[in-house]
Amino acid sequence: MVKKLLDHLAFLYGEDKAPQLYERTRHLMDGYRTRISARDGGLTEHDSLLITYGDQVQSPDEKPLQTLGKFCKQYLADIAGGIHILPFYPWTSDDGFSVVDYRKVDSNLGDWEDISSMQSNFRLMFDGVINHISSQSEWFKGFLRDDPRYHDYFITVDGSPDLSQVVRPRALPLLTAFNTPSGEKHVWTTFSEDQVDLNYKNPDVLLEILDILLMYVKRGADFIRLDAIAYLWKEIGTTCIHLPQTHHVIQFLRAALDEIAPHVHLITETNVPHIDNISYFGDGNNEAQLVYNFALPPLTLHTFHTGDARILSNWAKTLTLSSDKTTFFNFLASHDGIGLNPARGILSNEEIDSLVNKTFEHGGLISYQQNSDGSQSPYEMNINYFDALSNPYCLLEAASPPPGTATGAKADFETLDLQINRFLAAQAIMLSLLGVPGIYFHSLFSSRGWLEGVKQTGRNRTINREKCNFEKLQNELADENSLRAKVFARYRELLLARSSSPSFHPHGIQKILDFHPSVFAIERISPDGKSRALCLHNVSAQEITFTTDYNSVTDLFTDQPLKVSKITLEPYQIMWVTIPVSVQPGG
Repeated sequence: MVKKLLDHLAFLYGEDKAPQLYERTRHLMDGYRTRISARDGGLTEHDSLLITYGDQVQSPDEKPLQTLGKFCKQYLADIAGGIHILPFYPWTSDDGFSVVDYRKVDSNLGDWEDISSMQSNFRLMFDGVINHISSQSEWFKGFLRDDPRYHDYFITVDGSPDLSQVVRPRALPLLTAFNTPSGEKHVWTTFSEDQVDLNYKNPDVLLEILDILLMYVKRGADFIRLDAIAYLWKEIGTTCIHLPQTHHVIQFLRAALDEIAPHVHLITETNVPHIDNISYFGDGNNEAQLVYNFALPPLTLHTFHTGDARILSNWAKTLTLSSDKTTFFNFLASHDGIGLNPARGILSNEEIDSLVNKTFEHGGLISYQQNSDGSQSPYEMNINYFDALSNPYCLLEAASPPPGTATGAKADFETLDLQINRFLAAQAIMLSLLGVPGIYFHSLFSSRGWLEGVKQTGRNRTINREKCNFEKLQNELADENSLRAKVFARYRELLLARSSSPSFHPHGIQKILDFHPSVFAIERISPDGKSRALCLHNVSAQEITFTTDYNSVTDLFTDQPLKVSKITLEPYQIMWVTIPVSVQPGG
């Protein structure tokens, strides 16, 4: 471990500075050694994480974190292993991702006691929003005062260097001018003028961030999500994304955590093409234990739009793990939009354009990124995943669409039950894949797009960030005829079935099978080989019949025996079965 830490420090800051920086690192780590309790860090099929804002569920006269804890305990304690609470620190913009103080809980949400109270029922994921910090933070205020301590905490650019190669997911100015006593400074702001990038060329910044992450572990974090981590290190004249120094920073943090808190999992959030995304596994033992499976949401969407699972199946066949210490964080929706870049190189430009057009047809929005040649291209689809799959304006008895929205012919109209089946088939595919599922609150409880919120904030991403009243949500879930109750009841069945079978272990084996172009078929096998499950998903609106080499199996939902040598799947039907270990195909 000593050599690992020293090697990373030497790579980042030079051989001459590394020994002193190592001593500082060791002193910092020793300060936490007795303050962090050892916990079981192993992942199992029981691990699925709810992704939610701290104020997602609200009640009058109660702090939102208390309401969230109460709600999750009531509805999720037996089906979700953990909760990813999106940034709950004091903030100034971007719904929490412009942090004012990393060490505090936003008093509008609650306090650290409210966070720790959830640990009795759930493992917790905290956000490490460590690429940038709020322009209203004390760190940046110190920089603006020319405080020597913060002089090199941020990145300033002199003159007019060529920054055209810089890759970034925004169509906003890269540099923002700020006045200081020593003159105007042009400061690097990848995401917005309020989100000021930290300067990791200053080792004090790295050690400060390590201290903060160790504090999160002390406060109960079992998972730490490294937000926008791909952009961490900047070198003028490069793309400033996926640089070797960025990987070494993550490996440094991993080495420190492995020694002090080996139960903690790092998860990298890199909304980039798949091959770049999985590079954050490192060698399988030295970097992130989990990476967001960013290609999955757009590929699944394309699958259901076309009724053809072949591209998704062929891609899924490439999903291999570099070690038994790594796995995927699978998701279909999040607080952000549905990224398009991860699908580039897998889908054609025409297929990506089709996703964009469908988003507009279904009442969604598109956010754009700035390209090096000055042009812009679609970066993400801003739409609720339920709406992305099914046109809300082609629903029988649907409300009238906004003027100018394409709704299709009368023959395109469909029932709500069909749209629910389509939505749950997509979710079942995500749950069946190798990895840990991440389930966004608005998917689990089937919210629809919130265009009124976009009008209020002027931000496209607000469409998928509506907050819920606790009492109203309870009433909807109690009404078995409501959309929320119908989806949640069946989602619950999926999660219970998944957690009942070791076949779905995050470090197990998966085999993608080819039965029919409109069927996504996957066999899951537990790490010890003693449990097997076959998961079949009809991704089309047509009845599908096909044959298999299997015979006697057991339905995972009903525990009833089935014969599956010949199978007929109804439109968007899900079939999950267990296969006796002694039974091979044809048995």
